[in-house]
Amino acid sequence: MTQQLIIALDQGTTSSRAVLFNHDADIVDVSQQEFTQHFPKPGWVEHDANEIWDSQFAVLQKLAVNNQLRPSDIAAIGITNQRETTVVWNKKTGKPVYNAIVWQDRRTAARCDELSSLGWAEKIQQKTGLVIDAYFSASKVEWILENVEGARAQAEAGDLLFGTVDTWVIWNLTEGKVHATDPSNAARTMLMNINTGEWDVELLELFGIPTSMLPEIKDSSADFGSVSFQGESVAIAGVAGDQQAALFGQNCFEKGMAKNTYGTGCFMLMNTGEQRIDSESGLLSTIAWSLDGKITYALEGSVFIAGAAVQWLRDELEFIKSASESEELALAAHPESDVVVVPAFAGLGAPHWDMYARGAIFGLTRDSGRPEIAKATLQSLAYQIFDVLTAMQKDSGIELSQLNVDGGAIANDFLAQFQADVLQKPVTRPKVLESTALGAAYLAGLKVGYWQMSDLEQVREVEREFEPILSQFKIEALLRQWHKAVERSKQWIDADE
Repeated sequence: MTQQLIIALDQGTTSSRAVLFNHDADIVDVSQQEFTQHFPKPGWVEHDANEIWDSQFAVLQKLAVNNQLRPSDIAAIGITNQRETTVVWNKKTGKPVYNAIVWQDRRTAARCDELSSLGWAEKIQQKTGLVIDAYFSASKVEWILENVEGARAQAEAGDLLFGTVDTWVIWNLTEGKVHATDPSNAARTMLMNINTGEWDVELLELFGIPTSMLPEIKDSSADFGSVSFQGESVAIAGVAGDQQAALFGQNCFEKGMAKNTYGTGCFMLMNTGEQRIDSESGLLSTIAWSLDGKITYALEGSVFIAGAAVQWLRDELEFIKSASESEELALAAHPESDVVVVPAFAGLGAPHWDMYARGAIFGLTRDSGRPEIAKATLQSLAYQIFDVLTAMQKDSGIELSQLNVDGGAIANDFLAQFQADVLQKPVTRPKVLESTALGAAYLAGLKVGYWQMSDLEQVREVEREFEPILSQFKIEALLRQWHKAVERSKQWIDADE
């Protein structure tokens, strides 16, 4: 290698990837491996934590072999990850006591309802910036301790460790030497006080989680130990949850800048600077990142199902053989089709927060077919982002001039154009859609001096900007249909089911 490179490990909800970046922030190579999704009961979603680790390590090894990397070729490793997904393991054996409970999992919805009825909602929001929801890690850890035989006793004895996926990967990469996380991930557990940047004792007591289980919270750009590679050490120097990493990778460094990532879910974040902004519209106040001990906050709107809806078209309905075919199928739909898909497969996230909503298809007629349903599914992603952006602008008092986008699903030109139409704003798509991995690479590179902050503005390139084409009159009519469909999908199942 003529120059050093940065490796970003991107551990996502459906696959693990390793991405190799050069100093110009161009992708040199990508290695990817999907892993198994487990659905033991309706509304339950699990991963085998060992399979997560095995797949992540496999793609790292493959990347190294394919590019003939030596330790001296790698400046540092950054990590980004699916957030909220919960792993509990025995620190002596290194074995998980239960499958990882995924962020999409709804098994603790009733417990969250109970906490709300007991009056905890306001206090938890003040401490964590979050709403009480099964989405976050706290109730998942509690469930494992209460329902896995022997787990509570092991935890009380100090033998169990908890971590979000970044922590699990770090622990394995460092062969158990480092048990750590960063504020962007810790802020998603519903156990961290985002005002102080520390774990909250009162919340730990509420959920019955011993402090000995918790990882150390470090800056997002920091020393997270090292990986032994060909007998030498390679630094792990940057960590951020996937959506915060994407915000960083999109160069949204200034207050008021925002991005939306189209992954398994859709996640819009706005940088709110050194001050948290509390939402009155169902958004979350969270931590974007921490650099040099200084926290940057963000507003976030979380849409649970986005790219996962396209996977549904592919895997469950078998309408398409690959996700990329969804664009061609949507373009074949009747232009006047009134079909609306509400992809509330895991309930509705921001700004609705309805754990009991479920997916639905409205407006079917005898001539509705695969193209119309595919088109409506893609359109549902754009509608959900409209709802989130509307709430975000209201809470922040800032009207965006454009939306920065990234993630695999937005490579779809039909979706990108329709998103611009729905928002009636330009949608800017960067050359490197892997903003999540790029953000992790940036954070690691900054720590080891590979980049300076001033370098990052120089390397970002825009691939295409989509301008609105449809009239506002037409969009308003479509949005009325969408909102009517959303209302009818809410509270579909009863809380006690």
